[in-house]
Amino acid sequence: MTNSEFRYAHHPEDVKRYTTKELREHFLIPELFRNNKINLTYSMYDRFIVGGAFPLDKAVKLETIDDLKSENFLDRRELGIINVGGAGKVTVDGEVYELAYKEALYVGQGKKEVVFEKSGNEQPYFYLNSAPAHHAYPTKKVGKEDAEVIELGDAKYANKRILNKLIVNSIVETCQLQMGMTELVEGNIWNTMPPHTHTRRMEAYFYFDLEEGQTISHYMGQPDETRHIFMKNHQAVLSPEWSIHAGAGTSNYIFIWGMAGENLDYGDMDKVAVDELK
Repeated sequence: MTNSEFRYAHHPEDVKRYTTKELREHFLIPELFRNNKINLTYSMYDRFIVGGAFPLDKAVKLETIDDLKSENFLDRRELGIINVGGAGKVTVDGEVYELAYKEALYVGQGKKEVVFEKSGNEQPYFYLNSAPAHHAYPTKKVGKEDAEVIELGDAKYANKRILNKLIVNSIVETCQLQMGMTELVEGNIWNTMPPHTHTRRMEAYFYFDLEEGQTISHYMGQPDETRHIFMKNHQAVLSPEWSIHAGAGTSNYIFIWGMAGENLDYGDMDKVAVDELK
């Protein structure tokens, strides 16, 4: 069964007046994984979809949703999947792809059937991102050995981290979807710091592997008018094109970034100096 929720886009001047409750209602995605369901949030930010598939004790199939007005979910879309749990498998039009922890799968436009299942005794958590597509590129698995790995930051500034590019155009042909995973080194808490914006692309963050009882403060808003949202493990947040996206945790964690929009240039960003934030 596939559930979906719809979210509108927002003007930055309006967001300045939001209460904590309103901010969370519009941007936070608090529950991605529901037993034997696929849970999706359709956003008007570049028509990006964020979701989770959770096959607890039976397979779950990706179904189309009313907002798409299409016979199949991928008729006009592409899909990115990253497994953040135990071993699982994804069957795409009859072809089986085994996904271990932190492995990814890109599914191209036009595929008819996508099914998620367990592969063993441990529970898989399939995190999903989807964007509109104009061309049918081949489905491709991206294993840990296929990732582009970059070390960023400095322990001196508590932002030492390892960036894993997974579904990016140097590894997988896509129309506009990009996904990757950034791991904070133990003792470091800041991600995407110094922050940036990119009006050419929206972005979504998904936080996981956060220690029980800890929290993450996700920062958003225009650089001179920032806001924060406190988040828990396995929650996601939408980041508009005009907004920074950064976070600090009370312990280290991992997050997945997903993007869609004007271009596929990962380095296209407008950086903001730390001492210029307000």
